[in-house]
Amino acid sequence: MFAEKKTHDAFGVIPAGDTRKELASLGDSEVVQKFLDGEERAFGELVRRYDSRLLNFVYRTVGDRERAQDLVQETFVRVYRHLHRFDQSKKFSTWIYTIAGNLAKNELRNRSRNPLVLFQAIKKNWDADHRPLEWEDEAYKPDDLFRKRHLKEKVDEAVQQLPEHHRIVFVLRELEGRTYEEIAEITDTNLGTVKSRLNRARNNFARIIAPMVD
Repeated sequence: MFAEKKTHDAFGVIPAGDTRKELASLGDSEVVQKFLDGEERAFGELVRRYDSRLLNFVYRTVGDRERAQDLVQETFVRVYRHLHRFDQSKKFSTWIYTIAGNLAKNELRNRSRNPLVLFQAIKKNWDADHRPLEWEDEAYKPDDLFRKRHLKEKVDEAVQQLPEHHRIVFVLRELEGRTYEEIAEITDTNLGTVKSRLNRARNNFARIIAPMVD
């Protein structure tokens, strides 16, 4: 993946050979500790684990793949600078998703102040030539692939129409599979609010996508 290579190259910390195998066998907290103990290549393992996942999350939130790559890059820059402040009694995945989510929310706020930028981003998001076809499987027949591509395009299109605070919880839960507790921590809201927003987001999503797939 381009974004993964870009991020790895930017930090110059691609684990190699036996070191990568050793790091890959460790849990997140152990890899974090390795990095804090001076093993720079441990950061490359964290990038390898989260680069694609964060890109999918941020892309589905902001609707612009190139901008999402930039925001993921910025996420890793912040993690690199502040990893020593990370509370290791918490889950690393929740912490890094929180950073990426905050950057995505800031991007949406800034974009809302510029109608031209918003229009361009939406137009690009509807352009099939720029869409990642993550649901593809060569085992499917061409007609099946076409239906899967069409459905994914409509899902992404409907997600982009959700209000910001609904969109983030919907993406985290329905597309990323995060727990309610993780979503509450990532979005800095209480559990009741998360469940309420998610319920409204689901209903809104169903209303938006229904006429698209009739």
